[in-house]
Amino acid sequence: MPLTCSAAQSFFDDNFAPWVRALDITIETIGANGATLSMPITDQVTRMGDILSGQALATLADTAMVFACAGHFGEMRPVATTNLDLQFLRPGIGTHVMCHAHILRAGKSLLFTTASMIAAPSDKEIAAANATFFLP
Repeated sequence: MPLTCSAAQSFFDDNFAPWVRALDITIETIGANGATLSMPITDQVTRMGDILSGQALATLADTAMVFACAGHFGEMRPVATTNLDLQFLRPGIGTHVMCHAHILRAGKSLLFTTASMIAAPSDKEIAAANATFFLP
């Protein structure tokens, strides 16, 4: 049985650190091909100029790629981030950001992932990320 958005959201709400949950992340889609998460752009996650902070984007990207791994497996499995690389492409301005995460390659002990972050309502890509996860 595939992992549902509501089951993934419940796992997030029950198991992720309070400071990550404080970002108000929502799991929009999850499946074998990846996951899409959203996060509102609020005063709590912006810096000077009302620009979304890099720390919030990094957390969203890492979290989305964790759920892409879960979607790949069809269940939540422990994974450990071994590498996370972000490219900030333009200022994150708008109402919310969508993060589309996908598995590039799944090996026996490593998963290689990618994510693209799009600001709304402009629909412009504001950041891109790659991460490697270890399956303990």
